[in-house]
Amino acid sequence: MTSNFANAGIFLVQAIVGIYLILMILRFLMQVSRVDYYNPLCQSIVKLTDPLVKPLKTVLPTVRGVDFATLLVAILVQLVLICIVVALLGGPIFHPAYIAWAFVGVTATLFDVYFFSLIIMVIGSFIAPYSTHPAMTLVQQLTEPLCAPARKLLPPMGGLDFSIMLVFLSLAVLDSYLLIPPLANMLQIPPGVIPGLY
Repeated sequence: MTSNFANAGIFLVQAIVGIYLILMILRFLMQVSRVDYYNPLCQSIVKLTDPLVKPLKTVLPTVRGVDFATLLVAILVQLVLICIVVALLGGPIFHPAYIAWAFVGVTATLFDVYFFSLIIMVIGSFIAPYSTHPAMTLVQQLTEPLCAPARKLLPPMGGLDFSIMLVFLSLAVLDSYLLIPPLANMLQIPPGVIPGLY
């Protein structure tokens, strides 16, 4: 019975904090990709994440399009999530190794954001190819820095853009085989601590 309560607690914490972490990653990628900040969806993300990011803006300014304040907050949010989950599993509330785990968690979430953005973009291009919906505009602008170099390697053929498939497969291989799992194994991250790792 106790383990059921712990599992329910872990699920709730990972869901609530995980959503906020995704918003932080989106804000970070929005800055890197130079998306349109007049997009109402972008403005909502900025408003939701401002309370934690704004105080750090004076200490950690944006350098060459990289918003270090948002990145630091994302890592801290992931670190808090790890501390809570490990404590609910009966482990120590903090350990220096959790900091490295937080970097892996943020990287894995970043891959997931790109992964799902590409899926949304592909589905959107079939259902509503000329949509100007704020969500579709944001997804297109987020993925463009990845898709543009791939388009040079694989230009559109017969009206079909295969470059998205190349980016999708590259991200999947990095996320599932070459980068995240080896790091997780090397740092001995237990299963279930960071969602989506195992």
